[in-house]
Amino acid sequence: MLARLVSAGVALMLLGRADGEALVGRSGAEDLAGISETAGMVGNAGGDALGDGARVDSVYARAGVALLWSTDAHLTAQARELVALLNDVEAFGLRPQDYGVDSITAAAGGLGASTEPRALSEFDRSLTAAAWRLLSDLHYGRVDPRLAGFELTESRRDLDLPAAVAALATAPRVADAVAAVEPPFYHYVLLKLALARYRALAANPSLTQLPPLGGRSLKFGDHYAGALALRRLLLAVGDLPGDADPPGEPTLLDASLVAGLAHFQRRHGLTVDGSLGASTYAALTVPLSSRVGQIELTLERWRWLPAPDSPPIIVNIPEFRLFAFDTTADFADSIVQIPVIVGEANPAKRTPVFIGAMKTVVFRPYWDVPHDIAVREMLPKIAANPEYLARNHLEIVRGETDDARPVDPSPDNVAALARGELRLRQLPGDDNSLGLIKFLFPNVHDVYLHSTPARGLFQASRRAFSHGCIRVEDPVGLAEFVLRNAPGEWSRAAIQSAMQDGKNDQRVALERPITVMILYGTVIATEAGPVQFFDDIYGHDRRLERLLGLAPTLRSAALR
Repeated sequence: MLARLVSAGVALMLLGRADGEALVGRSGAEDLAGISETAGMVGNAGGDALGDGARVDSVYARAGVALLWSTDAHLTAQARELVALLNDVEAFGLRPQDYGVDSITAAAGGLGASTEPRALSEFDRSLTAAAWRLLSDLHYGRVDPRLAGFELTESRRDLDLPAAVAALATAPRVADAVAAVEPPFYHYVLLKLALARYRALAANPSLTQLPPLGGRSLKFGDHYAGALALRRLLLAVGDLPGDADPPGEPTLLDASLVAGLAHFQRRHGLTVDGSLGASTYAALTVPLSSRVGQIELTLERWRWLPAPDSPPIIVNIPEFRLFAFDTTADFADSIVQIPVIVGEANPAKRTPVFIGAMKTVVFRPYWDVPHDIAVREMLPKIAANPEYLARNHLEIVRGETDDARPVDPSPDNVAALARGELRLRQLPGDDNSLGLIKFLFPNVHDVYLHSTPARGLFQASRRAFSHGCIRVEDPVGLAEFVLRNAPGEWSRAAIQSAMQDGKNDQRVALERPITVMILYGTVIATEAGPVQFFDDIYGHDRRLERLLGLAPTLRSAALR
C-alpha cells in the first residue's frame, strides 16, 4: 500500500515548485504546505503502481486540459460543489484533514482575477488530488482489508480513477457522480443516514451519563436514581416512542421504561428481559461518540465488498446471524434470516472473515475431527476412559476417504493418532457434532456451515461457542434455500427424510455455486429504522482503528 503522506519536499516537487513561494498572493508557506500535503495523500487501498504525481498527471492527460476546476481564474460550479462536499466528508465517515480540506477551502476563497497562473495550477492539482483520494477511498476503502485480517480476495470492480476524476469536473451534479462510485448496497445508504443521526446525538455527551446501579440488577417496580436520565436517553435513541406514558414516580422503573429497556436490549444483541443489569448498563453508558466510531468503521468495511453477481449467503459474525438472499439486492423482504453460532473469541477458535463458493450439501455427514482438537481435547479423555470412543460414536481410522476402515483403539493406534498417522472421526447420527447436514464451500480454514445437536445454545444472546465453523439454527430452512435449484426434488419433507433416514454421507452437488460471504460488522441500520449495535467480540474494530490511525473510541466505564 502506498503511503498516504509524502515529505514536504516531495510534495512541493509534485506540484512543480520547490521554492516555497506564496500561494494566491499570500505570504508564508502555511497554505502551500497544507495543499501540498493534500497532493501527497492519494495512496489508498485501491491505489495502483503510479506515484502520487503521476496519478494527478494522468487525470489531466485523460481530460486533455491544463485546468479542471477554474475558468478565467474563477471556480467552476463543479469546483465549488466539490469543495463543499469535501467540507462535509464526515457524512461519509471520513476525516476532513485527510483531504487537506482547510487549506483547499482557504485557497479557494483567495482565487480571483489577480491570481498568478502557477498558483491556479497548484490549486487545481491539489483539488484533483483530493478528488482522486475521495473517490478511491469511497470505492475501495482506505486500507487493504487483508491488513485487517479479512481475506476478501474478490475486491470491488476496478474503477478508472483518471476518467472518474476528470468526469467529476464536468458532472451536472458532483454529489451524484461521487455517489456512483460508492458501494451499491441499500444498507450502506441506511448506515450513512444513521451516522448523521448518531453524530447529532453525540453532540450531547450527557445523554449516556447515568448514575451507577449500586451493585444489583433492577427490575420492574424497582427504584433507580437515574430513571429520568434513562428515560431521556431511551427517548433520544428511539427505544421509547415520543408518546410514551409520562412517569408516575420519577425514580420508578415503570412499564414504559421496562419496554424501552427491552427494545434497547434487542437492538444491542443482549438478553431481552427488560431489566437493568450490568451488561445492559454497560451498553447504555457507551458514549454516543463511540457509536459514531462503530458506524464509521462499518462503513469502511462495506467499501471492501464486491457486489454479488448472484444471490449470496452472508454471515455477520458479531450479529450471530445468517442472511440468505433471494436476489442480489439487500432488501429485508427478500432475505431469509437464520440465527447462527460462531467461533469463540479465543484467537485459535475464531471464525475467519473470507468469501467462498458453496458447492455441496452433505446429509448425515461424518465428522472428521481436526487433529489439533483430537490431540488437545479428546486424547486426554480417551486415555482416562476406555469407553469414551464408543460412548461418543468415535472411531480411529486409517486413510483420508469416507470409506476408510476403522482400526482397533489399541495403545499403539492411539499413539499413532497423536502423531497424526491415523485420524479420528465421529459416525453420522443425532449426536454427531455436525448434526445431520453440512454445507461445504471449500476453503483453507476447513470452515463450513452445519447443523448441531446442541440446540440449547441458540437460546444465548452471545453465541460464540464453536471452534470456528458456523452452526445453523434452522438447517432445514437453509437446505430448502440452497437446494431449490439442485437436481432432484428437495421439499422440506424430502430434506428431513434425508437427514433422519437417508444414507450416510449423501452428497448433493449444487447446480450453480452460491457465494458465501463470512463478514464482520458491528452495526446494522435496518429498513424499519432501528440501528443495531453488536459487541466487537474479536477485537476487529480496535484493529481497524489502529490501521486507520484513529484514536481508540471511549467505551463505557463498565466495559473497561
